[in-house]
Amino acid sequence: MNRWRRSVGEIQARRRQVSECEQAQAALGKVIACFQQMTTCMGSNTDSSSLREELEETRTLAHRICTGLHRRLLALLVETEQGQEDREQVERLWVLFLCCLESFQQDLRRVSTLEEIFPLTQRKDRQALVNTGAVGGGPEVAARAAIVKMPWVTGDGEQRPDMRGHVLEIDGLIQEMLQRVNIPLWSVEPMQKAWAEACKDGQDEEDTLEAMMEVEVVSQANRAFGCCSHSNCRLGCIFCLLN
Repeated sequence: MNRWRRSVGEIQARRRQVSECEQAQAALGKVIACFQQMTTCMGSNTDSSSLREELEETRTLAHRICTGLHRRLLALLVETEQGQEDREQVERLWVLFLCCLESFQQDLRRVSTLEEIFPLTQRKDRQALVNTGAVGGGPEVAARAAIVKMPWVTGDGEQRPDMRGHVLEIDGLIQEMLQRVNIPLWSVEPMQKAWAEACKDGQDEEDTLEAMMEVEVVSQANRAFGCCSHSNCRLGCIFCLLN
């Protein structure tokens, strides 16, 4: 009985860990997307010292999520048996996490290069910024990144490295994941078709357009019927025929 209770407790604990990893992966995707969007403002007329600070705060949040998610995914994959039911689900999270790390690493390199080209240490440095015509965007994106919640309470990875050290650290994370876990990328199958959300949105737009056209045709028919149905409205009948 005690062994059965212990196994049930382990299953529940594992499901909780997998759920936390899913939440962390979704949060990491949002944070990296915000970070990438803010990098497009660097070197333009919307660049500022406050934007650089917001980039550092977003990078800190992404670093904390990456550190905790890396450790938890490795533990789940190393301890998971080949025939376990949630093995495929954890492998998909592993592939998504690798893709996010590579994308985040490219953004970090871009930020490091732009900081060297467009330093903002002095007021005269703003003369070198490119006037792209863009207005705002940075604070709104930073606010969306700030409201992302961590799936766990503990502060994982609070010691944030510098920009170049962060790039090297991601290299180490990727190499460790590839060496310790043998999962061929081509063997992991997606859970939904490619561009499923985009196709669904496009279909909804087409349905809306068709509905609007039907409403317009019906309204025109009703308007014509109301005008021509009157027996004494001869002038209206002439206008309807001309239209």
